[in-house]
Amino acid sequence: MDEVSRYVVGLDVGTENVRAVVATVNKDKKLTVVGYNETKNSGMRKGIVANLAGPAEAIDKALGEVERMSGYEINSATISINGAQILTTKVEGMIAVGMPDHEITYDDLDRVKQVAITGRIPANMDILDVVPLGYALDEQGGIKDPVGMVGSRLEMKASIITALSPNCNNLKKVAEMAKVSTEMMVPSVVASAKAVLSEKQMENGVAVVDFGAATTSVAIFEEGDLQYVGVVPAGSNNITNDLAIFLKVNTEIAEEIKKRYVNAEFSESKNIVLKIGRDEMHFDRKEVDEAVEARLNEIFEKVRKELKKAGFDRRLPEGIVLTGGGAKLRGIESFVKEALEASVKIGQIGEYAGIADTIKKPEYATAIGLMMIASESEGAKNTLKNKKKKVKKDKKEGFLKKFFKKF
Repeated sequence: MDEVSRYVVGLDVGTENVRAVVATVNKDKKLTVVGYNETKNSGMRKGIVANLAGPAEAIDKALGEVERMSGYEINSATISINGAQILTTKVEGMIAVGMPDHEITYDDLDRVKQVAITGRIPANMDILDVVPLGYALDEQGGIKDPVGMVGSRLEMKASIITALSPNCNNLKKVAEMAKVSTEMMVPSVVASAKAVLSEKQMENGVAVVDFGAATTSVAIFEEGDLQYVGVVPAGSNNITNDLAIFLKVNTEIAEEIKKRYVNAEFSESKNIVLKIGRDEMHFDRKEVDEAVEARLNEIFEKVRKELKKAGFDRRLPEGIVLTGGGAKLRGIESFVKEALEASVKIGQIGEYAGIADTIKKPEYATAIGLMMIASESEGAKNTLKNKKKKVKKDKKEGFLKKFFKKF
């Protein structure tokens, strides 16, 4: 193993599962997946830590297997954050930078960013990142990168992505309990987008809908930039629970029915016969469809409200890209297409050396996206196998700014 090889870790801490992916990064910034694992999680509710012990144990278990598979001793990771408390705020700022022939510098960009965000964020919220949407120089707008240009007045429009401070702190705490430090915290749906979107899609206008177990997250992109992030506090587990109540069965049987027999196109009429050991259980297809359709309607009505809130309802040329475990529900593309009145497809994870079919699935999009974001930051470790290094946190530039920086 080359002494200057680097490894990066994506750690998706979901309500239902913890997924970890580790990859090496060579000198050409090519990724090779060398380890992955998935474990059941507990102690979280709708993306928010409710009990420290459960997630800490799940993280420790997931990373333990990844360490054995990869040969690396992992002491830091890029971690997902989720929950309805993640918000997007649009801000504007303006500063005078000097004489008309003043050349714009990165210090000027930092100053106008501080002016834009000062006083706009409540004390109980942490800023995950500030995403510049555009600059204007002496009233000339439409500028993506003003560094090196000349002018006397600089204006900026930006999106601020925030999360409740207690949730951020508790997520860091459970990682520390598992002896892992946090390199970055990234909204789950933003990480998913990194794994499945092309530059063309982000430029034209697209939304990623991460249909998870307990939450359904939305990220909207246009002109290459992240425009909006929102989270609906309901997911595919709600379908399972509804089936358990309607059919008077436990959640294990309800989950089996959902995975094997539910079709969101609601085009099947044959009743369901489920074999449990030597016994057979019979269920009315109409009852199953009614329960599933009612819940899907509720979830995607709320998703559409998020699109309307952001001003992008029926305004996305590239349509909707679905990720998350809920995207495996049969017929979900047709249902979402009708519900959101947009083209829909299941997100496809790109090809990487070492990647296995096991993780080329919608539910692994967040972990793989986190791994990719980590590889582009200075947080990636220069390391030998089985040798710990002190973590160096990248404080120079936010992950979203690097993520969406054009050419």
